[in-house]
Amino acid sequence: MTDIDSSPTPFASRGADPFIGRFATPGDKSISHRALILGALAVGQTSIEGLLESEDVLATANALRHFGVSIAGQDGNWRINGLGVGGLLEPQGALELGNSGTGLRLLMGLAAPYAFETQFTGGPTLARRPLGALTDALAQTGSTEVESAEGGLPLTLRGSATPLPIHHVMAKPSEQVKSALLLAGAQIAGTTTIVEPVPTRDHTEKMLAAFGVAISTLTDDAGVTTITLRGLTELRPTHIVVPGDPSSAAYALVAALIVAGSDLTIENVLVNPTRTGLIDTLLEMGGDIQFINQREIGGEHVADLRVRSSRMKGVRVDALHAGAMLDDIPALAIAAAFAQGETVIEGLAELREQECDRLAAIAAGLAANKVTVSEGDSTLTIGGIGKVDGGGMVESRGDHRIAMSFLVLGLASHHKVSVDDTNPIAASFPGFIDTMNSLGARIEPAKGR
Repeated sequence: MTDIDSSPTPFASRGADPFIGRFATPGDKSISHRALILGALAVGQTSIEGLLESEDVLATANALRHFGVSIAGQDGNWRINGLGVGGLLEPQGALELGNSGTGLRLLMGLAAPYAFETQFTGGPTLARRPLGALTDALAQTGSTEVESAEGGLPLTLRGSATPLPIHHVMAKPSEQVKSALLLAGAQIAGTTTIVEPVPTRDHTEKMLAAFGVAISTLTDDAGVTTITLRGLTELRPTHIVVPGDPSSAAYALVAALIVAGSDLTIENVLVNPTRTGLIDTLLEMGGDIQFINQREIGGEHVADLRVRSSRMKGVRVDALHAGAMLDDIPALAIAAAFAQGETVIEGLAELREQECDRLAAIAAGLAANKVTVSEGDSTLTIGGIGKVDGGGMVESRGDHRIAMSFLVLGLASHHKVSVDDTNPIAASFPGFIDTMNSLGARIEPAKGR
């Protein structure tokens, strides 16, 4: 894991050659976290193919080792010898999650039913993220927050000797809170029920079912989904093939759309309907994107995407649509900067509580590169004119998605775009710069400011 105190590594991007050929999409981060965690709860050996070996995912693997789980692997092929439901051991020392918000929340749910203390800590950007909604929800099991730093990290949880099943109605959409509650419920006797007025990603539900957990979902005419899970079902070890991460594919996708002459095939992209918000919006903007070689892998829908450079137009993205693709808003903002006409994106308040204040970071980065932009409390308005001047220095603010998105901006800008620190990219896409350069990008160490 990159040392959070390491010196900044600035890079700059400039006019790219057309993106031609094939892009091998890295494994999906969300599914990689869940595969490791559920493998830890199975009895026997689970194998994973295509695991994303990013800092965030490796932090989850290391935390699971603190619970006594044997985990080993390299080059995407991993083996987990699980301890079974209720079989985790008391950690010796704090679980260090770096800056992985997903890993932190899922592991809090995993630990909640155990009658011992688990201490969680992490890097500076993770420490500032609020955890009150999750600790309040987990309190239904009988777990208590022994110690925390103003509602964040470091935090210590203690589970109850007799944990109770959960019945929880989601006050606002949160796939991570939902998944944490399901992981807790899977280890508690009785029936756990989660009600989602607004649907979120369903990877946890699919994977629990693949491991043999008795789980069902029912969506009514109003779109409200009720998830019911029977706890203490023995999990069966299995072989998991991790599909490609659509959020990692987003950068090559947007680059191919904005760099003239591009014709790129992006392979093995997870196209679960809860993860295609960016693709759907880019299609609406006029992006030339074709779904080819569609198939099923491990219960998930996967496709290759053929992407060709396109003249795009501005659109309005409502709060419901934006809420389903918050991770991809930085990449969408880059596409909007090159579109013709105004793009308005609503419902972005949650971006202010991610690795950094992403809404402010996007607006500042665009403004630094002479893109017309207006930042509201929960909205972003981008005035595209079909081209970008560039020439600015962007502050990544410790955020991997900000760093990657603005390096993509420079690939089609008139002047180069610099990013003050690219170290955070290792959190989700360690080979980003080399991969993009192999396709036609020009991303190089920055020569001063």
